[in-house]
Amino acid sequence: MDPRDTAVLLPASTSSDGGGAGAAVVDGFFDCAEESAHFAFGVQLLLTQYAGVVPWQSEGVAELGSGDARAIAHVVRALPALRVQGTDISGSSVDRARETIAGIGVEARYTVQLGDFFAWAEEADQRPTTVIANPPYIPAPDADIMMPELWGGWYGNDLALRLVHAGFDHVLMALPSYSDPAATVAAAQQAGYRTANFLAMGLEFGSYSREPKVREHIARLRDEGRGWAGDDEYVVAVALLTRSPQVTRDRSAELLRALQLTV
Repeated sequence: MDPRDTAVLLPASTSSDGGGAGAAVVDGFFDCAEESAHFAFGVQLLLTQYAGVVPWQSEGVAELGSGDARAIAHVVRALPALRVQGTDISGSSVDRARETIAGIGVEARYTVQLGDFFAWAEEADQRPTTVIANPPYIPAPDADIMMPELWGGWYGNDLALRLVHAGFDHVLMALPSYSDPAATVAAAQQAGYRTANFLAMGLEFGSYSREPKVREHIARLRDEGRGWAGDDEYVVAVALLTRSPQVTRDRSAELLRALQLTV
């Protein structure tokens, strides 16, 4: 593989806003090159490092919420043995994802369909063993926020919890520090997962996180011990959660410390 062909080399964001969970809407789509690059590089690094544990080369992976597919399309290009089946509930996102995938030239190994991911996974001829996801994680009292598609529930981890409760063998997922990651990690441990490893990065609030309603809610969760955020910053970790007996060490405590939580 050409070392220059790495998932971190994503196009620059078309937004002038800062990075983070609320960077900007561009043509109706969420746009944050910094977060996308971190997610893509984390997925690529962890799949490569744990290729002997996660059977992505033989079975491929499933993706919950493909969005515009920019991040994972670059991972697919960088890893010639990787195949991805993505699912998204937004028709416009599916159309944009297919355009992105075709533009990068990986349509033979990366497909995206319209529909509910969990329903598709249950009905698939062969249930996926590995799932990748950067689920919506903006915490707020309700979905009446600047971009409702980014709402992750009261604590911001509704989809993350649903994913770990669904019983897949391996889950590669983004975990933000302000969306009650301790509860998500605890649920994962109860479901038999270990944190094999992770890649954490600090991000500044973007326009969605800075929306007064959201910002006040994030501060409330922080004060309740449900997460961490600074005045204008937070941390996101891309983590590999696995049930494989080959992984005997659980780095969950290290993950939570990287997210600035007291363990």
